[in-house]
Amino acid sequence: MKFIEGVATVEDVNAFVTDVGAIADETGATVQVFDARYVVSEKHLRRAVELADRAIERGENVARDRAVEMLLYAAGRRQIDDALAMGVSEGETPVVALVDGGDEAKAAAQLRDLFTERQTLGRYDDERVRDFFDVTDAELAAVDGDLESLVCERVALLNVEK
Repeated sequence: MKFIEGVATVEDVNAFVTDVGAIADETGATVQVFDARYVVSEKHLRRAVELADRAIERGENVARDRAVEMLLYAAGRRQIDDALAMGVSEGETPVVALVDGGDEAKAAAQLRDLFTERQTLGRYDDERVRDFFDVTDAELAAVDGDLESLVCERVALLNVEK
């Protein structure tokens, strides 16, 4: 599994998604690009992949596509439309791309052509994350302000809520 960080300037989301899909098809890798402002850590994404793969193995997946299932888990959502908020949008967006399987090195190199490299992983927007994952002040106080733990809990809870 590889993580490629940067800033994407997206004029047309559909064209960007098509480009990412072409990279995945060509390299045999699963590729998902996230808005980095919603990703609290590498652990957040690794856990989402683990749970998505487990759901697929058990035949409990919601999405037909592994990359979309990973997005659902990372977002802690069962509805694809709701989870898409965690994907890229038009304009300039900090991103983290997750590449897993296939020719990861080739996929990573091609993804780097789609955006300007910059460290983004772990540089999330606290307020945006709290709003998206419905994290309350009381919850944060109970875990000594550890937002990462609460987000990872939301990711894991998606599995229980089925």
